[in-house]
Amino acid sequence: MACTPLDLDELVEHWTLLKDEQRLVSGKRGATRLGFAVLLKFYTQYGRFPRGRAELPGEAVEFVARQVQVPASELGFYEWTGRTVEYHRAQIRGHLGFRECSVADAEQLTAHLAEHVAHKERRPEQVRVELLARCRVESIEPPTPGRCDRIVAAALRAAEEALTVRISSRLTAESVERIAALVAGGADQDDEAGPDGGIDGEDGRPVLGKIKEAPGNVSLETMLTEIDKLLAVRAIGLPPDLFIDVAPKVLAGWRARAAVESPSHLRTHPVPLRVTLLAALLHEREREVTDTLVELLISTVHRIGARAEKKVTEQLVNAFKKVSGKENILFKLAEASLGAPEGTVRQVVFPAVSGGEATLRELVHEFKTRGPVYWRTVQTTLKVSYTNHYRRGLIKLLDVLEFRSSNHAHRPVIEALALVARYASAGNTTYYPLGETVPVHKAMGGDWAEVVHRTDKRGRCRVVRMVYEVVAFQALRDQLKCKEIWVVGADRWRNPDEDLPQDFEVRRAENYRELRKPLDASVFIDELREQMTAELSLLNEQMPKLSWLDIAERKSGAIRLTAAEAQPEPRNQTGSAAPSRPSSRSCPACVSMASASPRCTRLSTRPRSSPTTAPGAGRQPRPRRYARSGYGPGAGPGRASFAGAWCAPRSWSMTSACPRTAAWPSPAMPSGPRRPPSRSAASRTRSPARPAPATTGSARISTA
Repeated sequence: MACTPLDLDELVEHWTLLKDEQRLVSGKRGATRLGFAVLLKFYTQYGRFPRGRAELPGEAVEFVARQVQVPASELGFYEWTGRTVEYHRAQIRGHLGFRECSVADAEQLTAHLAEHVAHKERRPEQVRVELLARCRVESIEPPTPGRCDRIVAAALRAAEEALTVRISSRLTAESVERIAALVAGGADQDDEAGPDGGIDGEDGRPVLGKIKEAPGNVSLETMLTEIDKLLAVRAIGLPPDLFIDVAPKVLAGWRARAAVESPSHLRTHPVPLRVTLLAALLHEREREVTDTLVELLISTVHRIGARAEKKVTEQLVNAFKKVSGKENILFKLAEASLGAPEGTVRQVVFPAVSGGEATLRELVHEFKTRGPVYWRTVQTTLKVSYTNHYRRGLIKLLDVLEFRSSNHAHRPVIEALALVARYASAGNTTYYPLGETVPVHKAMGGDWAEVVHRTDKRGRCRVVRMVYEVVAFQALRDQLKCKEIWVVGADRWRNPDEDLPQDFEVRRAENYRELRKPLDASVFIDELREQMTAELSLLNEQMPKLSWLDIAERKSGAIRLTAAEAQPEPRNQTGSAAPSRPSSRSCPACVSMASASPRCTRLSTRPRSSPTTAPGAGRQPRPRRYARSGYGPGAGPGRASFAGAWCAPRSWSMTSACPRTAAWPSPAMPSGPRRPPSRSAASRTRSPARPAPATTGSARISTA
């Protein structure tokens, strides 16, 4: 236990000896008196004895020492093991009414944890906290850490066994057989079953493996695949209230456990545990797949409309040309028409407009591309896209998902979906039958009104079936996004009334205590108001003091931020580095310089023995060819050798000078243009060898 500094209030509250405690301490002297008093107050506060001197706060020891009139340093002479401390512990237990944890007490604690704690909390550390709290209530001294771990593990195991037996008993014999068949197969059948084991589906893939797969991108194929998954899970026949009394944390733990264990490992579990794990996986996957299908429906309906608009826009954007000055054109047309009312359009109207007939055609086209004709074209394209491609998946989606609404205002959308599903296989019927009641909802108005309703050959107003289906799915998408319509068996898209636990009102005080919120709404509002007032006041006080902020009345806005200063470049990205001493990785001219300057990277060296100070003086370094230049100061074409340095391959061309000295590495090199001579000229020109400097490790150029 980490010792934190204690203030005076905490010392007075928890470390003050009461009258009966003073009488209990009065018969002892010296270190025994102080040690007994400290043990007594520690046990009173924590319900257990300290494991050593390190657990006792120094402030508390001094505070108790002043009360018993014993120097605090005497505690160092107190014996923490032996008969004396055992006798003191027995006295303290008897005084406070506590007892040591016996075997019967451990069994009772295990049963209590398994029945009231471990069935809804599977984390051992939280169960341990409940164990210590229960020990305090039952006036039982907490067991040792190792024994606590064993009690917690036994409670978790007993709770899991009881839960699995209860859940497996709710399943029918047929459901148990189907669940067991998902991982069925002996040792000789594991290879045929594959890594996910079990029975195979219609496509030859294991059903369990197909259920575990994640969904793909938004497409018709993904929607059909997810529908097959949902049907495969529902074919097992799990009751809807199978896990009604199981905590969500426990259910999530079982689902994660079954998802990662292999079929061969699952077969080693007892039958109740195996069936429960697989049932939890199927139950959670059913909810997840349902959520995925709802999200695919929303995305697909949006994609149909977006692609229709994009397609129509691309067709019209090239021919679109905005006409300016429409008011002037209208005035000129009116003036010309009134001036010559008996003339023809081509003789009177066309000449009155700049551009003539072409301008008027562009004006008409602009109206078509921006007015109701454009949206009618988009709606027609949308209907075609839905009918030819997406309808197959969306209609099938209505068969596997059940949509409901708690708001009577949105009942027409639910009824419209029922009508769409009822006439899904009506063939090429254009209109709904005359006697059919077609639900009317808000989405049918506006721009869709003229497209949904059409007059047939006999002059009767009819409802176009395919257009009505498109409008119904768009209305469904809008209501799903605001949760006015929800889906049975979903998780994210479930009934909003199920967001709170069913027993929330019964356990209201406990739930608010876990949320750390007051029960009284006015208290919560007052605390929130005080917090916001304090923060806003602090902001109001600090804003005028900011140097980069200017607040004044101006037309462009009251708040103006000054431009931030540029941050310094990182040292590892700047062009210049800090000065350093010449190293062995420098060119010959740089090595001979005594001044420190940025390191030259034209040459790279390898450690070699010096010809004068180290053994092997007669050994010369292997010559290297200058990179890309085809030129070298030695006797051979393009070859040079150094006593302490090698030319970095393909890193230095002889057409450039050293970056430090702006000089050529060899005095034999020409000082004129940097264009290297040809290979034949280099072979005919021989330069005298440069003597090696006296400094050990410096470079020396020798002929090849």
